[in-house]
Amino acid sequence: MPTERFQFMGVGGQQLAASLDLPEREPLGYALFAHCFTCGKDVLAAKRIAVALAAKGIAVLRFDFTGLGSSEGDFANSTFSSNVADLVLAANHLRKTRKAPAILIGHSLGGAAILAAAGQIPDARAVVTIAAPSDPAHVTGLFKDRIEDIRKHGKVEVSLAGRPFPISREFLDDIAEHHLMAHVAKLHKALLIMHAPADDTVGIDNATHIFVAAKHPKSFVSLAGADHLLTDKRDAGYVADVIAAWGSRYLDPVASEQTPDPGAAPRSVVVRETRNSKFQQDVAVGPHPLLADEPVAAGGEDTGPGPYDFVLAGLGACTSMTMRLYAERKSLPLERVTVTLKHSKIHAEDCAECETKTGMLDQIDRVIAMEGALDAEQRKKLMEIADKCPVHRTLTSEIRIVTQAAD
Repeated sequence: MPTERFQFMGVGGQQLAASLDLPEREPLGYALFAHCFTCGKDVLAAKRIAVALAAKGIAVLRFDFTGLGSSEGDFANSTFSSNVADLVLAANHLRKTRKAPAILIGHSLGGAAILAAAGQIPDARAVVTIAAPSDPAHVTGLFKDRIEDIRKHGKVEVSLAGRPFPISREFLDDIAEHHLMAHVAKLHKALLIMHAPADDTVGIDNATHIFVAAKHPKSFVSLAGADHLLTDKRDAGYVADVIAAWGSRYLDPVASEQTPDPGAAPRSVVVRETRNSKFQQDVAVGPHPLLADEPVAAGGEDTGPGPYDFVLAGLGACTSMTMRLYAERKSLPLERVTVTLKHSKIHAEDCAECETKTGMLDQIDRVIAMEGALDAEQRKKLMEIADKCPVHRTLTSEIRIVTQAAD
């Protein structure tokens, strides 16, 4: 995915370093990402999530807060309030140069900052927190044995994740004044809370407090097995998958080849390796992001349907839709159709009606259940209609596949 690097001015007048991860096609929408405390925009979790979202069509802006990474300024002069203000300025910059962010994403203390900033970013329709504390002051637990020294001396260097950071008295005073749950209660945006049950840095009870304080629509996703920093790239990939699927309904429709008119030419299906595992693929069907994979028994990780699963799903969906159209046209009392399918290989000699008599053949078993007060004749006719669905006809007719190398 292409990444555009630039700077914008923060609230303190310093230049803040930013990266905008872009899809290879026109973005479906834009997101703003706030990194964890003392981390920086290039921390593995932030970068992996942003790149994965870009692969699904969502552009992501991430930047270094004051005094971190490649941004100017002194970290000792930054506060939670200045981080919130910088997030608002980042959203403003995105609005002026591209398009305002529709989704706000925050990791750890960045999640708390996103919740506090959301009310000042009116264009945003959805907010995502990942391992966020319900009280910004929670972060002081990382250096609780030095708080008295900070109060006494005004500024003290503390060790966080093996690196020294200056923490000031102003930082402590500022963070103590924020009543985050008041912001959450007045959020008026869709909220997705993601948290690992075994997070030993920010406990799962923080997610509970945020969830209870928030109004609907709100959702919670448990990141079972993940650690606080999402160091396993599969966890970051999963977070991106969930955000893309959940956030798609909060993105404005894009007038492009991804959202064609009903009468337009068929839209493209794009399949691209994620490289998160041996077989995992990103599948983009217009604006709809999906994952494909192989079962564990076949060497995959079973993170999505397999290729034949998609074939069966297409046939099943087409079968049900075709029957529904016929039932409505004929005013039949068909309440619901359920199609169950299975793919297997059989010996050609076992198929009496098949032209091929040697080797193996593909067989799809399709079982159709119909609910409703249908008589025997109506059921018989609907079963005949099932065989007339376009996908069924395609699979049972001669198919020409034209393959060429991309330019």
